[in-house]
Amino acid sequence: MPEASSFVLETANQPLQADTISVAPPKAEEVLIEVAACGVCHTDLHVIKDEVAFPKPAVLGHEVSGIVREVGEGVTHVKPGDRVACSFIMPCGRCRHCDKGLEDICENFFNFNRLAGQLYDGSTRLSRNGQDIAMYSMAGHAQHCVVPSRAVFALPEAVNLLDAAVLGCSLFTAYGAVKTVADVQPGETVAVIAAGGVGLSIIHLARAAGARHVIAIDIDDEKLALARELGATEVVNSAEADPVQAVADLLGHGVDAAFEALGSVATVKLAVDILDDGGRAVLAGIAPAGQTMDVDITKVVRRKLRILGSFGAPASTAMPEVIRLAAEGKIALDKLITHRFAFNQTAEAYQLLNDRKIQGRGLIETNPELI
Repeated sequence: MPEASSFVLETANQPLQADTISVAPPKAEEVLIEVAACGVCHTDLHVIKDEVAFPKPAVLGHEVSGIVREVGEGVTHVKPGDRVACSFIMPCGRCRHCDKGLEDICENFFNFNRLAGQLYDGSTRLSRNGQDIAMYSMAGHAQHCVVPSRAVFALPEAVNLLDAAVLGCSLFTAYGAVKTVADVQPGETVAVIAAGGVGLSIIHLARAAGARHVIAIDIDDEKLALARELGATEVVNSAEADPVQAVADLLGHGVDAAFEALGSVATVKLAVDILDDGGRAVLAGIAPAGQTMDVDITKVVRRKLRILGSFGAPASTAMPEVIRLAAEGKIALDKLITHRFAFNQTAEAYQLLNDRKIQGRGLIETNPELI
């Protein structure tokens, strides 16, 4: 069983700790990957802060690119040596939801991985001194990881291997929100609340989908400036102006689609309040456990508003699309990735994320020599 350097979450509200773990070989329909890079995502921060329950000790990291080193039985679409990126949702392909094409709500992914930190045989591929270590998705904050094959996608040479890591969550999640759930159409009006990694990706993809107005809303002027670079047609600093009034002044009414990318009571309420009649609010931000919506029920009913949840996307269709967009130069990965860290700076990266010091997406360059 090979060993790999990693960062382990031992207990909640403590920095990730550098350690060496054992990584078991891939089983049937699994792939062993040498990690090139892994994104720094707010969802992992929720786990670190115990705002989302998860077993510990654990290796986090769910936005991965790398090189295939070994494949399990039944894997034919990738082979050792292939450059790949992985979706954070790892569909089993067999549950009742996957059978319907609803891979983004795969029952086995949530029941085995998100609740128990395991893969789909009920065990983890990680251990330390004989003790199991939980896997958050594929556990990408390590030099090697094991990924179910349905979440592994080959990369064309036109896509930078390190930058491709963010395709598997930030862009993947945004694509699901913009295309799969909201189905943004040319000429529509869009607001995006919270211009972090996912919010910026939503802005980028909504503009690419042909939205006439893409209004970025945040309290950080640096993030709003980056939002403009990525396609926002207008920006609103909600610490300085009432965003509902600002949108009404701009458009004469609300927006067709509002995307909430933070996960808070206040921003979810804003997403609903900012809608035009018949509009749709798409909630893509993960909130701490126990948070509930504060919305005017009569307003939702009377104005025929829709409140839609969006968690990732169907991997088999969305990942090939975001990879294609990246290969064609239609996704500005170099602008979305605003902070790059060496592998030994993994814990520091999450502290900076917690302190709101990362404007776009942070990226851990685990093994840049793989390029």
